[in-house]
Amino acid sequence: MANILLIANLNCDRILSLNKVLQAGGRFHYQDGGQRLGGGGANTGIGLVWAGHRLALVSQVGRDEVGDWLLAEASTQGIECHMVQRRPGNTCEMLLMMTPDGERTIIRPERPIFTLPKAPDWHSWDALYVNSSAQGASQWATSALEHCIVVAQLAKDERARPCHILIASLSDMQGRSELSTWEFGCQIAGPQLKYFIVTDGANGAKLYTQDGMLHVPAVDTQVVDTTGAGDAYAAGVIHGLTSKMTIVEAMEEGAKWAAFAVSTQSSIPGEGLKAYLRG
Repeated sequence: MANILLIANLNCDRILSLNKVLQAGGRFHYQDGGQRLGGGGANTGIGLVWAGHRLALVSQVGRDEVGDWLLAEASTQGIECHMVQRRPGNTCEMLLMMTPDGERTIIRPERPIFTLPKAPDWHSWDALYVNSSAQGASQWATSALEHCIVVAQLAKDERARPCHILIASLSDMQGRSELSTWEFGCQIAGPQLKYFIVTDGANGAKLYTQDGMLHVPAVDTQVVDTTGAGDAYAAGVIHGLTSKMTIVEAMEEGAKWAAFAVSTQSSIPGEGLKAYLRG
């Protein structure tokens, strides 16, 4: 079992199932799927808990009933929430518009500023995962580099993500830089970067290092809902690395976790992943 700290969002997702694929200027009917637990904190964290790891979340929710519900749901799933901050005001819903082909469009409110406190004692942690725009996340990651594995998701902007392993989707890479993929990764993650993973859905993922590139295929599965696939992939990679797998083996594990995620109608991992981990 590893001690893993996640800096990630904890969301209340509102699911709107549309009757057809989105098109500009169209009219759509929807079915309201209600609220569900989501965000990278839940989508990544729950699978790691199921894998037997201790998982603590650093996030922020409002001081309202929705915030209470989120903390209760996450805690019930085994995620330690004592480091989640409460801010004044409401916890706004994330709107996930799902189309019959399994794709989703996300509409979210502007997030209030979330500032991290002083970094913890990293000697108590085996891995840090950063998937948040929280102010101070870069400083936390920098202070953790000499003590534990640091994994980060590429941000939507050009902010630094100091880490040993950087993960990005191919769509998030489009038009970002004229540098080579590896050079771009080093620009974002810094000189301690060992591996840059770029995922591309059913086409698998590419592993970039200073020595070249390697392709790791995806796992074939029936796609029901793509929400949370990238989060599940990252969780599988983190599980692999903290279980002493090689980076390629960890990516293969991530591909399995992502396949379970897209084959279930939820953003958090499905029962298939739980059964697989129980093995």
